Order: sequence, then C-alpha cells, then structure tokens
Amino acid sequence: MAVEPHKHCPGCGAPIPMNERYCSPRCQQIIAENQKKVKRTRNFIYIIFAIFIIVWLYFMLRGRLF
Repeated sequence: MAVEPHKHCPGCGAPIPMNERYCSPRCQQIIAENQKKVKRTRNFIYIIFAIFIIVWLYFMLRGRLF
C-alpha cells in the first residue's frame, strides 16, 4: 500500500497534488490576505522602530548640536 506523492495545502492542510500550490481559490485568497496583514504589521514595526531611534537620537544629541 503506497501513498501517492503529494503535499499539503498551506491554508488548510488538505492533501493536494505536487503540481498545485493550494487546494482551492478560497485557500489562495486566505493565504494572500494573511501575507498582506503580515507585511502591513512588519512595516508598522519598522516605522515605530525608526521613530524610536529618531527620538532617542534627539535626546542623546540635543545638548551637543544646538
């Protein structure tokens, strides 16, 4: 009893053929939405980090530059 070569859908975990990426358009849409959220969150964290660095530099250098 051999198991046919397959992989699993990253959205729901259902077995799918090796040549497909998702089991359905719905799973593809869910994955795309999740990737969009992750990208938005990552960009937000970068912006907050940049603001933190700018504020820190301001307080560290305010007496020396002005």
